[in-house]
Amino acid sequence: MPLDDIVAFVAASFLIALSPGPGTAVVLRQSVHGRKAALATVFGMEVGVACWAVAAALGMSVLLTASEIAYHGLRIAGAVFLVHLGVKALISRSLPGAAPPPASRAFRSGLVVNLANPKLGVFAISFLPQFVPAGEAGQGVLLPLAVGWVLIDTVWYLVIVAVLHTVRGWLGRPRVRPALEKLSGCVLLALGVRLVLDPR
Repeated sequence: MPLDDIVAFVAASFLIALSPGPGTAVVLRQSVHGRKAALATVFGMEVGVACWAVAAALGMSVLLTASEIAYHGLRIAGAVFLVHLGVKALISRSLPGAAPPPASRAFRSGLVVNLANPKLGVFAISFLPQFVPAGEAGQGVLLPLAVGWVLIDTVWYLVIVAVLHTVRGWLGRPRVRPALEKLSGCVLLALGVRLVLDPR
């Protein structure tokens, strides 16, 4: 793969990672409970990204564009889960010093948020093939690209977690923590509603 294509791929992947979405909102909410919960959320999200990336590399996620039932079923499931997380955050009464949620629950939240997002699968189908050089075998290039995409996305979210960890004292203040819970809850609710209303 030519160096210019590699640079273009890294730049594009980084810009995509910068785009805020459900994952950012979930990480923000979990960061209120500490770095361990935030990291578990990130790793869950990246397992979800890896599943879609590998599925796209193997040509499996094309089923989402071929089957309206599969796409819309997954879309509704993802929207319901986002709304669930949003409502949970809005009614949360977490206080400083309260026990954080288990890492397994945070991991599961991150995983489901990305696995239940059909747009991520459709995006993977359209994004990765753009960087396959003409005349080269698809899967032989797509799988390394999928790994690279996941790594770049992971690095970005780890940076976010590190930044949030540096201001953990401020995040844990009695007035700030509930406000962040409510803010992330509103964002998750809005994303869930948008996923329902936006058919594609």
